[in-house]
Amino acid sequence: MGHVKVTSRTKNIEYAIRDVIAHTQQLVKDGKKIYYLNIGDPAAFDFKTPQNVKDALCKAIEQDNNYYSPSEGRAELREAIARKEKRVNGVDVHADQVLITEGISEGIQMLLAAVIEKGDEILFPGPTYPPYISYTKFYDGTPVAYETVEEDGWQPNLEDLRKKITEKTRAIVITNPNNPTGSVYGRKIIQEMVDIAGEHDLLLLSDEIYDQLTFDQEFVSTAALAKDVPVVGLNGFSKVYQMTGWRLGYMYFKGQGTQLDELKLAVEKECRIRICANTPVQIAATAALEGPQDFVEDIVNRLRQRRDFAWKRLNEIEGISTSKPEGAFYIFPKIHDVGTRWRNDMEFVVDLLKETGVLIVNGSGFDPIYGKGHARAVFLPPVETLEEAFSSLERFMKNKQKK
Repeated sequence: MGHVKVTSRTKNIEYAIRDVIAHTQQLVKDGKKIYYLNIGDPAAFDFKTPQNVKDALCKAIEQDNNYYSPSEGRAELREAIARKEKRVNGVDVHADQVLITEGISEGIQMLLAAVIEKGDEILFPGPTYPPYISYTKFYDGTPVAYETVEEDGWQPNLEDLRKKITEKTRAIVITNPNNPTGSVYGRKIIQEMVDIAGEHDLLLLSDEIYDQLTFDQEFVSTAALAKDVPVVGLNGFSKVYQMTGWRLGYMYFKGQGTQLDELKLAVEKECRIRICANTPVQIAATAALEGPQDFVEDIVNRLRQRRDFAWKRLNEIEGISTSKPEGAFYIFPKIHDVGTRWRNDMEFVVDLLKETGVLIVNGSGFDPIYGKGHARAVFLPPVETLEEAFSSLERFMKNKQKK
């Protein structure tokens, strides 16, 4: 049999959120109950896809809309997205500037493929959503984290951001509301980040998939504040419309200049080689945007109750402290005994899982510097389930402190 050579770029891929699941396999076989607090999937809990959206998908299939659609996305959906961005986020963008992707993750992959040459640097918030790190490395770039400050509710340290810009920097990533910390960046911070990008002639990649899921702080879209600075906005249907498994996202290009036009054309070419996004799902997504939106308020109210519970409960546990998330459905507690009782946060996560069945994600998986010593949990389950999981965590911490 011939020797099959596997590339180093694929050998080194990491995705902490799903990598931790490997540790559950034997436990599940042994019949242990697992509390899945690792994946941000509202549809896996008691948040259901709106009925009109499910109906629209079934109808699209019944009416034989099962063909390839345009590579850049169906015109009706791109127009609906332009209207949504204006209505919800105050962003003026034309439908022609919108591209449809198979989930926001494909959008990240395509964008970074179009932006990064070997040795280029991408700045992202530390901690961050892992694909920004993984895909930057995949395309031979260098991921560089700028600090976000835990004591300040994980707001970006703009001085640190400025210091990290070099002649190799190609783009600044803003993830707002943030995954994994749940922070929401204020208007002033976003404006300053836009100004910094403008000063250094840098592209802004603004990941806004949790735009409508904020609790106490107003969400401000980067593109709404950026006048001449080029912004690529990334968004999708997974989190607000509970369409996680449907895999549909979008990006839009906002700003002036031939470079942005060239970038959009490059991503369009990538869209062509993968043919198109799912046609019936695009039809359903149009219905999602054009149909009733009152369910969003209900989701936010339920999440706020679970957020309040998770924040209070985790801070009651000795050896754990956490700041209060202002958006999304993640909480990012600090585990104080990492480095002494546990060598690192991964060892803590695996130890907790094996003893209690509580599955959370190691913080260093979101950034080895600014994420370490932490863990990410989702507060998507009902309060009763969260209470069971956090009580197990508390007993676990008490037992470890006795030893």
